[in-house]
Amino acid sequence: MSEENKQKQNVARLSIGSNAFLTLSKLITGFSIGSVSIISEGIHSGMDLVASTIAYFSVRKSSLPPDSDHAFGHGKYEDASGLIEALLIVLAAGIIIWEAVSKLIRGGEPVSIDLLYAGMIVMGLSALLNFFVSQRLMKVAKATDSIALESDAWHLRTDVLTSAGVFLGLLLIQLTGLVVIDSVIAIIVAIFILREAYVLIRRSFADLMDESLDKDEIQKIEEIICRHENEYTNFHSLMTRKAGPDKFVVFHLMMPHSTQLTEAHAVLQKIEDEIKAEIPRANVMVHLDPCDGRCKKDKCTFFCKDYRKTK
Repeated sequence: MSEENKQKQNVARLSIGSNAFLTLSKLITGFSIGSVSIISEGIHSGMDLVASTIAYFSVRKSSLPPDSDHAFGHGKYEDASGLIEALLIVLAAGIIIWEAVSKLIRGGEPVSIDLLYAGMIVMGLSALLNFFVSQRLMKVAKATDSIALESDAWHLRTDVLTSAGVFLGLLLIQLTGLVVIDSVIAIIVAIFILREAYVLIRRSFADLMDESLDKDEIQKIEEIICRHENEYTNFHSLMTRKAGPDKFVVFHLMMPHSTQLTEAHAVLQKIEDEIKAEIPRANVMVHLDPCDGRCKKDKCTFFCKDYRKTK
């Protein structure tokens, strides 16, 4: 197993452990106090526990090499994981809103003012622990370009904000005695969660639908190809897509008729190596075309010249 995959799996295990601890702590405290906002946070952490478990298995699966059934690798397991995690967030938000609104309409068990300090301690601990774990997750996610770990990191970053919000709500209840604040804070928590879900669904769905790489990466690829403009006549049909941490780049390179196959291969190998050095986890496929002869003498239609004029 590569060092990169070890890092991904270790940080995914850390997320599972922290989420399991926080889920139990929040649910026990929430039911003891009768606080729907703390219970909603417990549900949120429970969904995060499921999501982090899915993320762990997806990063394990995506690290497997290509095989006869998956010639392009297993990277899309991470994209599917990100989509599932986002849908779980939507479910969690729906449960939280239902419970909070029900308590506002029908009332419910009163919040135990005497135990509010215990809830505030749990929420403060949750915010600190999630901040630490999310920082570790995001660092590894950025280094390995893992959407599954990045999704998990954003879950926990949202938890930091919502836990701080619940902490503030409990403090206000303690100061004012207005227990309705508990349900209001729970609904605000759910709105934050839904916003997070929207972002994750959009990103995961984009990769599953083979959306192109972002503009900055495409520009890097074009610049690398144009560094070698004196060694070919043109290039065209650049296509890109992403599957988990894996990126795929395909384009056509036009060569003069007089170019030997070994010379043409050496050119495309240099371009391929430079793209891989600049774009981690890039898989580059180049189709060699003979120059089509449409250009007039001394008036070659050269893409890179046109490309530079736009910069």
